[in-house]
Amino acid sequence: MSTAAPVLSSIPDRLFTNPSDITVDLVDCKNDINHKNDLAPIGLFDSGVGGLSVYLHLAQQLPSERYIYYADTLHVPYGNRESQDIKELTLTAVEWLYQRGCKLIVIACNSASAHGLEAARQHYPNLPIVGLVPALKPAVIASKSGHVAVLATKATLDGTLLNQVITDVALPSRTQVTKYFDPQLVPWVESGMPEMSEVAQRLRQQLQHFAHAKVDYLVLGCTHYPFFKEFLVNEIQSKQFAIQVVDSGQAIATRVQSLLAEKKLLAQKASLATCHNRPPLIFYASRYDERLDKLVTRLLGEQVKIEYML
Repeated sequence: MSTAAPVLSSIPDRLFTNPSDITVDLVDCKNDINHKNDLAPIGLFDSGVGGLSVYLHLAQQLPSERYIYYADTLHVPYGNRESQDIKELTLTAVEWLYQRGCKLIVIACNSASAHGLEAARQHYPNLPIVGLVPALKPAVIASKSGHVAVLATKATLDGTLLNQVITDVALPSRTQVTKYFDPQLVPWVESGMPEMSEVAQRLRQQLQHFAHAKVDYLVLGCTHYPFFKEFLVNEIQSKQFAIQVVDSGQAIATRVQSLLAEKKLLAQKASLATCHNRPPLIFYASRYDERLDKLVTRLLGEQVKIEYML
């Protein structure tokens, strides 16, 4: 892959088959680009659908905002890719969202944040770009046992952002950080998280290992993982383990709200006249898979309105 400026024409615009159980309209968001307008959308990007967990936090905290979600399903997963490859894919996605007039972009992917966030900020110095870092810092500060664990992809665990927090926060406080990676977790989420699968059983066994090692905070460092947070909490409670499970979704939503308020770009409730409770999510994928529309609906719930993008 070339290191030249991203070529957007290489990404095919594909129209999804409309699922019958969600509200779907077709929109074209290329018109009337204005990044400094409070009506402009917030852009989210992930290599797949995991970043929808961040969207749920944002939509709850900022319900009047419009959202465009870019899923780079053509290149998913990012977790096992080389750093340079992840950086170039991230720049392509950010450029795509920039061209749609987004007033702020959330890189809702820990791997892309670890390897592409700084490059994206350098390329777009006037555009607020928020990246994800696993919620390790608050976990280390809150830990009583001095042992926390991070569940993430290999790219995130090896990335600069996470390891800088370990160096700056965990080591000075003499807190042990255990890293754990299972490449089957993302496919497990996307298959519906069957609780009798081998992946689920490995998670149960790993929770036992964490408990025996006196881990008291488990950090979910991939945006797919909050979708099985309830599974983890139920297992922890049933075994009476003293482990708290945390993710960074709420912190990201708070950061986005703060940045928009600072720049006077928060959408006003009266600005978006709509007969629905909140604007629909505009969803684009770089490659269409027949399972994708059903997967998005399952993860978001049937009550979330979606417009698939041309």
